[in-house]
Amino acid sequence: MKLTSFEPFWLIKNGIIESYPSLKEDLKTDILIIGGGITGSLMAHQCIADGYHTTLIDKREIAHGSTSATTSMLQYEIDMPLYKLIKTIGEEGAIKSYKACYRSIDTIKEIVDHIQSKCGFKKKNSLYFANSKNEAGWLKKEYEVRKQNGLEVNWLTANDILKDYNIHHTFGGILSTQGASMDAFQFTHDLLKYNHEKGLKIYDKTESKKIKYLDDGMVAEVNDGVFITAKKIIYCNGYEATTLIKENFVKLLNTYAMVGERYEDDQAQLNNTLFWNTASPYIYMRTTDDNRLLIGGEDEKFSNLQKRNNLVEKKAGRLEKYLEKHLPDYNFTMDFSWCGTFGETKDGLPYIGEHKDFKNSYFVLGFGGNGITFSVIGMEMISNALQGKTHELTPYFKFGR
Repeated sequence: MKLTSFEPFWLIKNGIIESYPSLKEDLKTDILIIGGGITGSLMAHQCIADGYHTTLIDKREIAHGSTSATTSMLQYEIDMPLYKLIKTIGEEGAIKSYKACYRSIDTIKEIVDHIQSKCGFKKKNSLYFANSKNEAGWLKKEYEVRKQNGLEVNWLTANDILKDYNIHHTFGGILSTQGASMDAFQFTHDLLKYNHEKGLKIYDKTESKKIKYLDDGMVAEVNDGVFITAKKIIYCNGYEATTLIKENFVKLLNTYAMVGERYEDDQAQLNNTLFWNTASPYIYMRTTDDNRLLIGGEDEKFSNLQKRNNLVEKKAGRLEKYLEKHLPDYNFTMDFSWCGTFGETKDGLPYIGEHKDFKNSYFVLGFGGNGITFSVIGMEMISNALQGKTHELTPYFKFGR
């Protein structure tokens, strides 16, 4: 499955950061991680820290799947609002999920600082604004529920938003102090390089063809007749896991994004905040560390690659019209546009943990708009599982919930 269309901005901006060899001879390892994107890199970081002999493989170049297409907006907000999530899974699970995502942003900052990543990580506010008067009603309710549960939020009126950000045609919104942005493509490469120097084995263009699950481990055949023997396997291959798992547990969607030319005028009012709205599908915006505006959305159900690819230009045009409406004074000139595939679950939560059909295996599938923060939570959850411990979020993130 090809996960991106056209060339995502991050690939062009960064070029080839690091290359790794394909696997050409058999090897043995404690942990085999499948997937060399941001999720796989975070999981590898945890496994190396825990002292496991760890091997990571990817059938593409490193970080050339969904990680190359992400907008890298780090938010604690889950795609399902907190008040709805409480009704769906209960108060305890909903609040724990939101607060775990909240903490994960600080965890990423700690990792960025520790490995001295050049990913341009920056803490930011997050503004979730109402797209219509009707939606402002439930958004105000969401604000109250978050505030009651200790999340640091403020309510901004439409006039506040216009004055502070020069964004027109809003109906109020929630301003959260916990958010961040970065270049996930650069971060993934930095994290893998750091751990490669600590013993992590990395092989790109190495595809898992067939896996034999044993009582005490597994054997994976990769490429042509090369075998990896491991005690445990961790799948960090995102939406491509849908080709392995039989049940229909996630809905695949296309999302479209574009980024403008470097902005010569002052855009300080936008630089310290992430923006997204209550529309369905929602639109999201952020600035980049080289002074560009990035906007994405226009999601729709995944059908086939050709249709998805053909829609990039049309969707970019719609995003430009959205900008003209909400930021009429912004002189935007599109530089790059692209498309990626992502997933949506019934409750907005990821699938992390074991699956009954796969022995000695774990999955870290951080679906949704905040998949990166889910991947950070997955580090702790799988680390616990490998030590025989049960994580407090396991009942809410497990398969078959």
